[in-house]
Amino acid sequence: MATIYSFKKGVMEQVEGGVVNEYPLQLVVNGREMATLIASPHDLRFLVAGFLRLQGFVSKVDDFLALAICQDFGAASVTIRGELPERLKPVLTSGCGTGISFNMPKPVEKSGPSRVHAPETIFALMNQLAQKCEGYKNHGGMHSAGVGSDTLILHAEDIGRHNTIDRIAGEALLKGISLAGTILVTSGRVSTELVAKASMLGIDLIASRTSPTDMAVKMAEDAGITLVGYVRTDSFKVYTHAEAISTSGPEKIAGVTGVILAGGASSRMGSNKALLPHKGGRFIESIYRELAEIFPEVILVTNTPEQYQFLPCRKVADLYPGMGALAGIHAGLAQANTPSVFTVACDMPHLDPALIRHIAGRRGDCDLVLPKSDHGYEPLHALYNKSALSAMEQCLEQGKRRIVSILPQLKVNEIPASEVAGFDPAFDSFSNINTPQEYYELRNGDKARPGNTDSLPTVAQAQKAQA
Repeated sequence: MATIYSFKKGVMEQVEGGVVNEYPLQLVVNGREMATLIASPHDLRFLVAGFLRLQGFVSKVDDFLALAICQDFGAASVTIRGELPERLKPVLTSGCGTGISFNMPKPVEKSGPSRVHAPETIFALMNQLAQKCEGYKNHGGMHSAGVGSDTLILHAEDIGRHNTIDRIAGEALLKGISLAGTILVTSGRVSTELVAKASMLGIDLIASRTSPTDMAVKMAEDAGITLVGYVRTDSFKVYTHAEAISTSGPEKIAGVTGVILAGGASSRMGSNKALLPHKGGRFIESIYRELAEIFPEVILVTNTPEQYQFLPCRKVADLYPGMGALAGIHAGLAQANTPSVFTVACDMPHLDPALIRHIAGRRGDCDLVLPKSDHGYEPLHALYNKSALSAMEQCLEQGKRRIVSILPQLKVNEIPASEVAGFDPAFDSFSNINTPQEYYELRNGDKARPGNTDSLPTVAQAQKAQA
């Protein structure tokens, strides 16, 4: 197991994970060193036998007089019938398996990358590479790579993944372009040869859509290169020199607490929708992560705190039980340690951080900042100041459960739908999930997005899921 850092939505966490093995095997045939095969370390006798067969040196089992593999020293000694040709002509293959190289490039050792790189730059460069890959778009079967700092300056496609970086190195040489301190993005697996070549070019960071090998990780560590794998829409894994990845996002909003309302009965869903699987965890976990990136404190309003012990936040109960969402907002506002709260429901899957920050920025001299959509007021996605507490308590004590019942008593700063549409044209931020069909459609839509690896549950599973 290796120490890996997982970056997702602005948060870097240390995780444990495996790395695919890369194993160099020196092949000696009839006493002559023939090649070094770079391979996975399992069933090496099959690899050697198949290599010699497909090279035309053997055709049947009886052609092997001896076949010995020394796993500890990475050596294969083979004796075959007949003689090898006097002169062997190496061929540099375009493939990723048994390509032969005359000289393995050696990396330049250094203590670490020369600069700190923002996650947004990695995502942007990978997206630019995808847009420029005409060969892959047209007929597939191509590898691609590109280099840049804030934007791609060179890119290449080839049927061989190592050929792409060779092409970039050649173009940079002929055009007099320095690649020192740049980021290399690639579609293929990262092996030692690719790391060594990147090191020779002075590249700071390598990012791939797939994985590195174990030897590539070790080489990148020694070469002072940050190695990033599994780049997706908003996440990646960091295998070396994580200190060169900036995780400082926008500052959290002082004076405002994020409040999640989890008091609904979920009667139409048939199970607690806050606990349904979503984005690699439970539904409410994705809501919590969104708010935790924006506000210094997040509170969960629930009358069943035992169901949410996995959330690392304070849980508070309704002070007016059985009085619906208005009582939930009141409970969060009354028990928050800040003068303002921003509330969301536990089943809002499309929160927009920019819109939330915009609403919170309008909290000046008012009791309530209330956005509107094309359907009207959206009080479950709004900011409340503590000055609204007395109006809430008066309505609740009179048995008024509707949130709009407090509006006549408050100074309201309305945000019109046209202003909201500048951030969220479809008003998705205000949508919620109430039925198994809506949940199924949400997961189906998430699965269709590039880079999403969540599995899609059936409607029946959605009804039963209690993670």
